[in-house]
Amino acid sequence: MSSCTEAARNRTRIWAIGKMSGWKNSSALLTYVKTKEFSGIKWSSDARKPSTLYAFVVAALATLSVRGQSTTFTPLTYAGVNIAGFDFGCGTDGTCDITQADPPLTQLGGSDGLGQMTHFINDDGYNIFRLPVGWQYLTDNVMTGTLNETMFANYNMLVAACLSTGAHCEIDIHNYARYDGEIIGQGGPSNEIFADLWYNIASYWKDESNVVFGVMNEPHDIPDIYTWAQSVQAAVTAIRTAGATSQIVLLPGNNYTSAETFVSSGSAEALNAVRNPDGTITNLVMDVHKYLDYDNSGTHAPCVTNNIADAWEPLSVWLRENGRQALNTETGGGDVTSCVAYVSQQIAYQAANSDVILGYLGWSAGSFATDYILSEVPTYNGTGWNDTLLVSAAMAPYVNGLVA
Repeated sequence: MSSCTEAARNRTRIWAIGKMSGWKNSSALLTYVKTKEFSGIKWSSDARKPSTLYAFVVAALATLSVRGQSTTFTPLTYAGVNIAGFDFGCGTDGTCDITQADPPLTQLGGSDGLGQMTHFINDDGYNIFRLPVGWQYLTDNVMTGTLNETMFANYNMLVAACLSTGAHCEIDIHNYARYDGEIIGQGGPSNEIFADLWYNIASYWKDESNVVFGVMNEPHDIPDIYTWAQSVQAAVTAIRTAGATSQIVLLPGNNYTSAETFVSSGSAEALNAVRNPDGTITNLVMDVHKYLDYDNSGTHAPCVTNNIADAWEPLSVWLRENGRQALNTETGGGDVTSCVAYVSQQIAYQAANSDVILGYLGWSAGSFATDYILSEVPTYNGTGWNDTLLVSAAMAPYVNGLVA
């Protein structure tokens, strides 16, 4: 890793912090931090060390108090990767061809998901993985909340593998708020069926504190967001009633749970009413996604934005004003230098707002081919794993130093 690359990465972090803190000229902020706060740091090899980068951000954020503001920096709580495969065959209409599922488990004939996760933990410093699965897979193509014993056992092999690494592991129902084209609670499966699904999942994992319950992947084109919030409430109540009383539950909004429109679409307001059975909001976390390509679709390699002004800044303001937190469970870009720069800026801003943004997860590793446009799949060379450029230069916590 060249010193030039390191210097560029540090400048992107300074840029994001400077934008957040109100400095008009990012070059001036860079000069200030470099001369006043970092006179002893070599901006090449030293900058790769997590402790150095942590100190770097702390010192940069300390400039806020110099400018009359009081801010204490703490690192992000979570960083991780999606380990996809059980969701393959699922479309945005909520249909899932379960014959296309490609479990990332060697014991089921798939890719080495456990090896990937172990590498991500030990070599990159990640601490959370998201494990997408189709509803149809879990019930063997029956629209019910009753889990098929064989299919659920297959999926639980991945959850157990994830837990064996010591990481947090998100169970993600990857159905876009639908089952076979029909919206949950709005013409499709009833809230009672949806709640039964989550009751049965949570009952199995209720004693595992590192399990995270991702209620639904990317709802979109929901006619009534308040009715959707009632469906989310039904799932939350079922999870807590099953005995999973303390784990994180993720609450997804409309428009593919976009961080940019989470407030403006009404998702934030509607989901703000969702509560635990005891009336609290403890560990009820907003679930948001944001990509960095030109149309926010996550289907193009180049990145064109850091999303700060349009998404993370207004979302952070709302979260702070309402005492809520969010987790960015999908983000990423192509394996290109534009994404290294913009993703670094995005993560730096998230870290500067770690009181309300808990962390990020890249999309995606698992069973994807290495030439998939957003691949974060590491390759095994016979003795170790090699990461993609985006992971190794921007997203890995051991590189960016922004994660606890």
